[in-house]
Amino acid sequence: MPPIDHVRATAKLTRALRVVGVRHDGYHLLAAEMATIDLADELEIEDGADGLEVVDEVAWVLGDGSLSAGRGGVAADPVPCAVPLGSENLVVRALATVGRRARVRLRKRVPAGAGLGGGSSDAAAVLRWAGALDPAVAAGLGADVPFCVVGGRALVSGIGESVEPLGFEDFTAVLVTPALTVATPDVYRAWDALGGPSGEHGNDLEPAAVVVEPRLAWWRDLISSVAGARPRLAGSGGTWYLERDPEMASHLVVELQGAVRAEHAQALVVAAASTAHW
Repeated sequence: MPPIDHVRATAKLTRALRVVGVRHDGYHLLAAEMATIDLADELEIEDGADGLEVVDEVAWVLGDGSLSAGRGGVAADPVPCAVPLGSENLVVRALATVGRRARVRLRKRVPAGAGLGGGSSDAAAVLRWAGALDPAVAAGLGADVPFCVVGGRALVSGIGESVEPLGFEDFTAVLVTPALTVATPDVYRAWDALGGPSGEHGNDLEPAAVVVEPRLAWWRDLISSVAGARPRLAGSGGTWYLERDPEMASHLVVELQGAVRAEHAQALVVAAASTAHW
């Protein structure tokens, strides 16, 4: 039996994002700061075989009831894994791109549609496993994939294909990801429709994301009431985050988990540290 390789696929946190232009083909040009954090999926890759298995290991905080419609909460029923299993899956696409066959067991700990680059980091992990580090190849799989191949901390520009490494910065972020999926293309369309607003908190896409998924505002206000500070949206959503020192972060995670349960809602609530490695 061929050996099974174990590869980590670390999430990325977009700490700042400005939309600086729109190309003739409609793609938006960015200037963003991204950093690798230690929340990670794990891939078990068996070379030469076939198949994809996705195991949902997202550490959801579950309430014991449900919120009425319109309050911005979500039912406490377990969240189905939103990761596609067919040819649109980024792991499958990455393998096809590099011309490799493998059976992959994907242990999913980064929620899909959370703005944390979960699918992109999975694709990047496959590219690193295959030794395919060409930025052009990575960009062909998605705007976040080139950064996820490089990792660390970087200034990302263009449509994501330009990655300029920056010095490592030690920080801890408290992440709150509601069980909501926010589609990035919808957010960019909303940003266009709103006239291209500048986000007041370092993220130009935040106003558009709240238009696309209004329940994000409820979560923002819940976090603000517990933390005493307004969180920032990570990229196109739907993760809110606050940076805190490690001890304060640990206390805040416990408080936020309690608030989520009290509201009979459902979210991933974790503290994640920056990392220079995958």
